[in-house]
Amino acid sequence: MELYELKNSWNALDKRLAETEIVNLRMVKEMIHQKTKSAYNGIVGQNICSFLVILLIAVVVFPYIYMNAPIRSFSFAIIEGVMVLGLIPQMWKISLLSKFDFGGGKCNELSGLVLRYKKICHQEKLWMIPCVCLAMIAFYISEFGFNKEAGYEFGMRLILPLGLSVLTFGLGLVFAKWQSRRHAQQMQEIERGLEELREFES
Repeated sequence: MELYELKNSWNALDKRLAETEIVNLRMVKEMIHQKTKSAYNGIVGQNICSFLVILLIAVVVFPYIYMNAPIRSFSFAIIEGVMVLGLIPQMWKISLLSKFDFGGGKCNELSGLVLRYKKICHQEKLWMIPCVCLAMIAFYISEFGFNKEAGYEFGMRLILPLGLSVLTFGLGLVFAKWQSRRHAQQMQEIERGLEELREFES
């Protein structure tokens, strides 16, 4: 009788340990899932914010400057053209991110989407940075070389806009570097999370 009770107690303990292990695994999986989802939400927010900032500058800021300053239509068209180009990869990335389904998607499928997203980011850097630099050069050549109405002369009227442009460009570069570093960290968290979650699928 004692042996029978001992056996029952052992089976009950074994069952309880198995259930505890399942609960622990579930909790670990949920923690990894939440951390990965948080990094994903950060990247989505970052892309939406960038899209809205570019849109605001293209639709409000530059048109306002153009209407209140003696800027040539050609110069304005150059800047607006670059801003519109900048919206294309943002929309592309947001569209791709909307396909991420952390609730029901398989880790291999999500990893494939991550690779596609990283490829878009890489291609964006390759052509967007040269486009912005060329647009700025073309803008200043157009303004300082051909805008007779503005009457640019070497002095405060010329140094002030150039100084503000350099300051704006520098601040934009610092912000872009910080954003790029944060983006890279979030991408690493997503990739690490998907790798860990893949172990639960096997």
